Amino acid sequence: MPDPAPSPPAAPRLQRTTVRPRTGIVHLGPGAFFRAFNAVYTEDAMDAAGGDWGIVAVSLRSAGIRDRLMPQGCAYTAIARAPQGMQDRIIGAITEVLVAPEDPQAVLARMADPAIRIVTLTVTEKGYCHDPATGRLRRDDPGIAHDRARPDRPVTAPGFLVAALARRRAAGLAPFTVLSCDNLPGNGALTRAITLDLARARDPRLADWIAAEARFPSCMVDRITPATTPADIAALAARAGYTDLACVTHEPFRQWVIEEDFVAGARPAWEAGGAQFVRDVGPHETMKLRCLNGTHSALAYLGYLAGHETIAETVADPAFARYCRYLWRIEILPGLKQPEGEDLPAYCDALLERYRNPAIRHRTWQIAMDGSQKLPQRILGTIADNLDAGRPIRGLALAVAGWMRYAGGIDEAGRPIDVRDPLAAELRAASDGAASVEDRVAAFLNIRAVFDPALAGAEPFRAALIAALRGLVARGARAMVEELVA
Repeated sequence: MPDPAPSPPAAPRLQRTTVRPRTGIVHLGPGAFFRAFNAVYTEDAMDAAGGDWGIVAVSLRSAGIRDRLMPQGCAYTAIARAPQGMQDRIIGAITEVLVAPEDPQAVLARMADPAIRIVTLTVTEKGYCHDPATGRLRRDDPGIAHDRARPDRPVTAPGFLVAALARRRAAGLAPFTVLSCDNLPGNGALTRAITLDLARARDPRLADWIAAEARFPSCMVDRITPATTPADIAALAARAGYTDLACVTHEPFRQWVIEEDFVAGARPAWEAGGAQFVRDVGPHETMKLRCLNGTHSALAYLGYLAGHETIAETVADPAFARYCRYLWRIEILPGLKQPEGEDLPAYCDALLERYRNPAIRHRTWQIAMDGSQKLPQRILGTIADNLDAGRPIRGLALAVAGWMRYAGGIDEAGRPIDVRDPLAAELRAASDGAASVEDRVAAFLNIRAVFDPALAGAEPFRAALIAALRGLVARGARAMVEELVA
């Protein structure tokens, strides 16, 4: 029997062909979104206006992204997944990748370098070590407890911010601007509050200096970034002739709205890539959190329960497309302030078209992660406002009930769900320990890390949740969605 034909040689690794720019930014949390968004805007800024704005990327956990990027000279490919095909672009804005657990002192040295003028963050909601219901630092968080005991060897994002700012103050340097790019309402104000909380526990004079001298602008970010798959890497190698283990995929659309508030005015020319600089990002931020992130989460939980793998598949179901339009028209837009330069109904029409993009395989399971951290900002705030104003909440309550059903860890066919959430064990216990739908709703509403006591105690909300969850258990997610929008 002849030997099998040899496999074709693997495509060579991508290699940087451009000179690395000088650094001016440290970024905490170099996941896919950062590489598909912040780094691309920064590349555009340096291409258009120059400046020493290269990025030192810092992983606060694992070495995976360092091990994928460094052999490529920190260059990687950003792949726009458009309906008409893929559009590849090599990005070279990252200059170095550090792994904080391996050498926290190296990270602090970079952050304390006077060349660094901005520290950006994409560490997800849970990376801020805060209580989502109050917005305050959780001093009982294990990472924060460590950072209070060992302030010069931090492990959390707030710990690194405070330790680095303390070094700069001791050296007589100006602070850097801290720019949170996570989907959190008032992300700048939140980051400032938790940084000051931790700094005050260390040294009240340090906290006073940060409060007076540092800047924490808020911003709104928007680009759908599905998780990169082995198939994406293989397809890129086939069409481009190189292997890129750090490539990222994203939709063509992007939007970045940033408050113009930087230490000494120092920042890249991000407007060259289309960023909008405003005095108050609040209305844009609320629009995005409630219109996009709110419906994304609603579609994730209910779509997953109905058997849909991706958002595109979910909204291809006419009932779920009508559900999106219902949420926007009836329960979300009536409570929004019109952002400058935006047309809210047109914005929602564009969102639905983005959701329908067949090239974006944004998994419902991926969006469903960390729901206990996301729901207060994305959905519960809208429900509280609607209750205060006497507006309907039935559709959003169905989404929250969908999360409760999902967090119980068993889908509609009796199969286990891989629930990824910092409160996963508590959520499962709340579900398993309930003898009835009413008991399950009560147990979830008692989770203060998710539900504000005033909202949890609102009888119309409780009644809507009980009705929705009872329907989900008896009839399933799609039937409940179809009934709502009939």
